[in-house]
Amino acid sequence: MKHKTDLINKKVMPRKPFQSFVFFSAFFFSLFISNSLYAKSGGSIYNIIDFGAVPDGNTINTHAIQKAIETCAENGGGTILIPEGAFLSGAVFLKQGVNLHIAEKGILKGTTRMADYPAVKTRWEGIERDWTSAFINAFDMEDVTIDGKGTIDGSGGKWVDEAKEAGPRINKGVKPTAEEIRQRIGRPRLMAVQNCKNVTISGLHIRNQACWGVFVLYSHNVRINGLSIKARHDIPMSDGIDIDSSTGVTISKCAIDVNDDCIAIKSGKDEDGRRVNKPAEDIIVEKCDLQYGHGGVSMGSEMSGGIKNVLVRDCVVEADNWAPVRFKSQPSRGGVVENITYRNLVLKNTRKAFEFNMEWRMVNPSPPSDPLPVVRNVKIINVRGTVGTVGDMHGLDESPIRNVEFKNCHIKAKTGFKIDNIEDIDLSGLSIEVEKGPKIIRD
Repeated sequence: MKHKTDLINKKVMPRKPFQSFVFFSAFFFSLFISNSLYAKSGGSIYNIIDFGAVPDGNTINTHAIQKAIETCAENGGGTILIPEGAFLSGAVFLKQGVNLHIAEKGILKGTTRMADYPAVKTRWEGIERDWTSAFINAFDMEDVTIDGKGTIDGSGGKWVDEAKEAGPRINKGVKPTAEEIRQRIGRPRLMAVQNCKNVTISGLHIRNQACWGVFVLYSHNVRINGLSIKARHDIPMSDGIDIDSSTGVTISKCAIDVNDDCIAIKSGKDEDGRRVNKPAEDIIVEKCDLQYGHGGVSMGSEMSGGIKNVLVRDCVVEADNWAPVRFKSQPSRGGVVENITYRNLVLKNTRKAFEFNMEWRMVNPSPPSDPLPVVRNVKIINVRGTVGTVGDMHGLDESPIRNVEFKNCHIKAKTGFKIDNIEDIDLSGLSIEVEKGPKIIRD
């Protein structure tokens, strides 16, 4: 039996004419919204309350939501509706033909129990492995939509607070429990889209992801539009959007304020990334407001499968963002990053303008790959603004960064641009004003 949204639950009482007008106006408006959602989804609407979900912010509703998903899939597909209210849940797994819609005052909030997030076969930090599932999971699907004006909250702040409470026990030599270890290194990503085609993610408010926000892996034709993504600045690895070995991706009109890269493009790490050998390519990022984060739109550091044909355009980067234009790699990666364009960026008091570092975060590094990683064919066009330092561009001795061109770029900074191990760089289109020291610093 199909369960559909109950639009009216109150008992009908005699009404005065004006009350009747208001009542029927509200009724038909709700009916219009419901029918619009029905038409959009191509199937029935399944309100999670009809399956026992309780909107009190305390009851764990994982079973009720998953039951709604299973019923929807069995009946030919449709849309799962998260209505007004706060619904606490562990990991949920969408099925083919099932979309997810979160109403404007609806909140889907993640639990902080590791047991609520079973391990799945996925990729974590560039290596295929069994790893903690995300809060919202869409695997092996086609034509899926996750949207609405509501909120998905990963409870990242609570994850961090609980890990801090466990810290003193661990520091005193008390053996941590398995859950304490997982809470520190295996927190769930907020949303994972894996092996999917024709995906739309739009309109949502994403808050306090426990780890990465929207993670797209091995997928094609993905549209991410109009998201508001914010995370507390003490939540580690709270990237906004991570595109990993996926193609035909467009990210537009998103506002992101997090505690790691706002947007990161990736393609696998070291030997395992080269084994999989799937590039991230044909990607557009446009009209986004990128606020605090470790990077604006970053390439890497997991780049072993290659990153190609990326266009970042018409974006504002502000609020002390570390590096709006960011490339990061290590000698162990291998892979080729090429044909990357940043166009029409406005920088407002970011720490750097540009960061290219092919020896990024060299902590217990793996041996160099053969061949070494390559970064080449980069265009930076009409990028302008005020920053702390212009930045740095550091290639490898045996694999210098090649063919970088600046056009119509104007940067005001306190200090200049450090560059080394670069070949065929055209700085003629880069105008720099610095408060002290040389504009260009060559090692």
